[in-house]
Amino acid sequence: SFAQMPNISSVWMNKSQPYLGTISAEKMPMKVRILTSEQNKKNDQEYFVSGFSLVEITNTKFEGKLKITKYQDGKKRNVIFGDYELAEEGIGKHSGILKGKFIYTFFWNKKTQKIDRQFIEFIGNWKSYDGKLNYATNWKNQ
Repeated sequence: SFAQMPNISSVWMNKSQPYLGTISAEKMPMKVRILTSEQNKKNDQEYFVSGFSLVEITNTKFEGKLKITKYQDGKKRNVIFGDYELAEEGIGKHSGILKGKFIYTFFWNKKTQKIDRQFIEFIGNWKSYDGKLNYATNWKNQ
């Protein structure tokens, strides 16, 4: 079994900066901000998050979870893999679920006991609640 997972909830908030990416085949610009992040007390591999996405002028709140599924420990470079599912507020045709995989890569500095550099990427799709729209999405930290 896993050792107690450290609480990395602050990582997902990306220092209060938006993740930048695209949605749809036309690669429309998309911003995603995670405003709150909390480790699940019953399952330390899971994080409850909330925030909003911005596509053009449509600003949509969401909440959901990130679930860690796999680790790759290296001497310096470490990778955490997982799944995400974020449910948007609202019932219109522009509301739906963001779902997919994330990859979190970080470089650990043994001397300082801190993370030197980190890359977070979310790859998945957005599907409208009515099932009529389904777009590829991709966003990452800058």
